[in-house]
Amino acid sequence: MMSQFMEVIEWLDQTGSEIVHRYPKQGSAEIKFGAQLVVRENQAAIFVRDGKGLDILGPGRHTLSTMNLPILTKVLSLPWGFKSPFRAEVYFVSQKIFTNMRWGTKDPVAFKDSELGLIRLRAFGAFTMQVTQPLLFVNTLVGTQGSFQTTHIEDYLREVIVSRLNDFLGEMVDSLIHLPKYYDEMGVAVKTRLTEDFRKYGTELVDFYINRITPPEEVQKMIDERAGMAAVGDIEKFMKYKAAKAMGDAATSGGGAPGMGLGLGAGMGAGIGMMIPGMLYQTLGKEGIAPEISSKGTVHCPECHGEVNLDSRFCAHCGHQMVVIKKCPQCNKNITANAKFCPACGVDLKSKLQCQQCKTKLPPGTKFCFNCGEPISAPAKS
Repeated sequence: MMSQFMEVIEWLDQTGSEIVHRYPKQGSAEIKFGAQLVVRENQAAIFVRDGKGLDILGPGRHTLSTMNLPILTKVLSLPWGFKSPFRAEVYFVSQKIFTNMRWGTKDPVAFKDSELGLIRLRAFGAFTMQVTQPLLFVNTLVGTQGSFQTTHIEDYLREVIVSRLNDFLGEMVDSLIHLPKYYDEMGVAVKTRLTEDFRKYGTELVDFYINRITPPEEVQKMIDERAGMAAVGDIEKFMKYKAAKAMGDAATSGGGAPGMGLGLGAGMGAGIGMMIPGMLYQTLGKEGIAPEISSKGTVHCPECHGEVNLDSRFCAHCGHQMVVIKKCPQCNKNITANAKFCPACGVDLKSKLQCQQCKTKLPPGTKFCFNCGEPISAPAKS
């Protein structure tokens, strides 16, 4: 019978991820006084009887007796020096620091952004923890399980962490655009808030890290565009840049009206500033001719022929994009619709010189009509 009793009780963790191990794993067993209990560094051994934790022994080799198991002795009402076996189980608890434990949101959490509106975020990070009160830990989280792994506590604590993080997102951050600079500050604040949550389970949160907080892909694109505008300086400069780029693309691809891409060399520097608010219109109806500007400061949409304000970018009637483009009669460069002088060659665009033969308007100083070859007489001075 004595050979059935445990002579040496010990536990070696071969996985590195087991926090609690019950000995024997299948349940209680007969243990005799005089048996050797080996508790290694960063371990604690808890004797449990009828589901209740009793005596705790720290690191070292212990010869079990009524002296080092006083609570168990009292519960069993044993006389001092009792040698007979007793039925119990031993829970070994690892008190080392468990590192590289992960947390993250299973589902996106809602966040009200001051600039982007209501968006949904995912957050991920890591933490390290340690069991500081083995008996409290076993009673609150382990229960009757024969083995308790880091994955078990990660699943539970993840929900606690995400809940606290969500509170701080609303308290500390007004916009996702400014979020990265708050990672360290928020990590410290969340760790402080979580300290009490961990403590009530007999654990300590040693380190806490926020690795990333990410929005959906479409929100990230909005942030990238916002960053692009900030890099340009202001919205007006950004729009000028976008307009110039669009015209350059049109000239390169050959799309759009004839001559649309001309003048983007010498004339761009002088002309682009005037083109933006007065020239963001779609152009050149089907014949490639710029619509006339009325005395009221309006133009007619080339698509639906509705009257549109000169500074409109889109037709108020059909939504068609508006751009008005004219060409200098002297150098053939693009000019703004209401320009008085060509920004490329400086010619007076209000000149009254006209060919008497074909009625073509001509630039000042023209001696022969470039349309029909008729000699041109200088206009009489008034």
